[in-house]
Amino acid sequence: MASKPQVSIVIPNYNEEQNIKRGVLDQVASYLSKAKFTYEVIISDDGSSDSSLDLALAFARKHPHFRVLKNPHGGKAAAVYAGIKAAQGEVVLFTDMDQSTPLKEIEKLLPWYDRGYQVVFGSRGKARKNFPWYRQLTSWGFRFVRQIFLLRDVTDTQCGFKSFKTKVAQQIFPKLEIINKAGTTKGWVVSAFDVELLFLAEKFGYKLKEVDVSWRDEDVATNKSKNFFKESTDMLKQILRVKLNDLKGVYN
Repeated sequence: MASKPQVSIVIPNYNEEQNIKRGVLDQVASYLSKAKFTYEVIISDDGSSDSSLDLALAFARKHPHFRVLKNPHGGKAAAVYAGIKAAQGEVVLFTDMDQSTPLKEIEKLLPWYDRGYQVVFGSRGKARKNFPWYRQLTSWGFRFVRQIFLLRDVTDTQCGFKSFKTKVAQQIFPKLEIINKAGTTKGWVVSAFDVELLFLAEKFGYKLKEVDVSWRDEDVATNKSKNFFKESTDMLKQILRVKLNDLKGVYN
């Protein structure tokens, strides 16, 4: 690219073969072809074991504003961080491959940067389409406990649609405990890194804005964990660890 893009879009990829085959990258490219901002798309692969890396590479070869990063499997946070380190835009957004929040929702986020915000992130609201009752229940429990300890004014920390001034993201991510302890791992990795990420952004004095976005569960990948109770329990433990780290001065 001749000049730096205005927006960098990071899409983490871990075994997203089914989602890619149903055309999510075509949807992204179609929207961006009409966007009023310049952009780059960074598909950050998390050591996928299916054909999704090959599919992403083939797609990027045909779309010059797309590129693919190959990373060892370390979990979503590590894949997102790899993409953010490589981002060249003034603003960086990370969004899930399944496009449960369609990329066009970025239009609701970007105007807030002109108002002085440095972190602008999506919120799914209470009515979540195609969301099973048991996930609604665990989501409610997670939010209830999380707001007791951290980010009381934030409704939804787990929506996979978050943007930052790129320099801000590049300053915060290295502080994440999950990044500092990351290594190669096996299987689907569940984490509450979004909570730690937003908590640190708030702690370091950055201006945060939560914005309602459209969301519908569109994930068709079949090789991800489906033990939502265990996932929620693990994430709650991580919330408590973030709180403990803060009390111990780990983030100072």
